[in-house]
Amino acid sequence: MDKNKDMADKGLANEIKGSVKETVGKVRGDLGDATDNSSEHLKGRAQQAEGNVQKNFGKAEQKIDEKLDKSDTEYTDSGAKKKH
Repeated sequence: MDKNKDMADKGLANEIKGSVKETVGKVRGDLGDATDNSSEHLKGRAQQAEGNVQKNFGKAEQKIDEKLDKSDTEYTDSGAKKKH
């Protein structure tokens, strides 16, 4: 499989996992607020922030993949090569 395709797939997976983690963290934080449990509130907000970072990382991976697809350069483990 093409490395760039792998990056796009990983980016989409990270975006989805991050969105889920962000939502779960928000719910957990809100439950902590509702039950007046500051520990759960903080854990939920930390999970929400972690999910946000993962989601944005996934979006960035996908954007990089788009740029690589548009460029006229092929990237390999040994370096960049111009496509013929």
